[in-house]
Amino acid sequence: MKQISDLPSWLRLHLAFLNANQCERLIEYFGDVTTAVAATREQWKQVSGLREKTIEQFFNLDYALVEQALNWAQQPDHYIITLADETYPELLREISDPPILLYVRGDLSLLKAPQLAVVGSRHASRQGLQIAEDFSRHLSSVGLCITSGLAHGIDAAAHRGALQGQGKTLAVVGTGLDRIYPAANQTLAREIASQGAIVSEYPLGTKPLAHNFPQRNRIISGMATGCLVVEAALKSGSLITARQAMEQGREVFAIPGSINNSLAKGCHQLIKQGAKLVESAQDILEELAPLVEFTWNADQLTQPPGLVVKNAPHPLLDIMQFEPISLDELVVLSKMAASDIQSQLMMLELDGQIETLSGGRWRRL
Repeated sequence: MKQISDLPSWLRLHLAFLNANQCERLIEYFGDVTTAVAATREQWKQVSGLREKTIEQFFNLDYALVEQALNWAQQPDHYIITLADETYPELLREISDPPILLYVRGDLSLLKAPQLAVVGSRHASRQGLQIAEDFSRHLSSVGLCITSGLAHGIDAAAHRGALQGQGKTLAVVGTGLDRIYPAANQTLAREIASQGAIVSEYPLGTKPLAHNFPQRNRIISGMATGCLVVEAALKSGSLITARQAMEQGREVFAIPGSINNSLAKGCHQLIKQGAKLVESAQDILEELAPLVEFTWNADQLTQPPGLVVKNAPHPLLDIMQFEPISLDELVVLSKMAASDIQSQLMMLELDGQIETLSGGRWRRL
């Protein structure tokens, strides 16, 4: 059974754009959703908190839109769940304004899986992309579902990393599920739908409207136990998600960066506001383990690629010695990819083992 609630009635409320608070008032007044939907316009006017515009939207609704949604839900691995369904994620139900209905394509069970939101800049650095992918792959491999927004940059890197782990990832989008945005992520979206799930609160046919994306961020943070910010400018959607996570009582994690990197400033601000500074995936697991029920093998908890194990010798340090050295020289001497070297240099700098010099050079301390 895909749904246990009166789905057609919920769809009518949803397509008329009623929110959770308004639905709660209707249910309190009429006793249940079915009775509320069957009531007259005059009866609806007796319910406090309902604007005339909302009432008009409901009673003028084109029922063909309901049929379209019901037909969509009959396709394999397509679901529509409501606040009244047992499959609705409990953590999301607890936020102040949960969506009354979710469209899901893929593995429905992941909605209740232990989740970590991973978010960041759409215009991320190569180093940031590598870190997001590495962290997500590692955390997915030990049992966490990685939740993000299918956007360019950090979101896409997080999804790709999770698919390389146990393949458990959720993409929360700001369009109808019959549309994929951005179009460049079509292939990634198909992989997520086959190995994870794509989720939206928006009706079928909804276009990528700018105001939908900040709104959907509360779902990304709301379903997750924690939220990791990899790179974020001071004014960004990622910080909106992180602040919503804080308001929702979620654990917030941030990866620091260079003080000269504008994409690190948002993370630094979050750390000042109480987010946990993260240097490894283990930092996240230690915080989340007491809060969620998931099984992970301690033997799997090796350090993710691109991160530095504290107090362990590092091959780059042997190469660097104490004379200034450039990235090009490190690539030649180490035979490693430049992106891997850059992420490791950042962690070594944060650990106080090297310093950045002018001209794109580094020196061991």
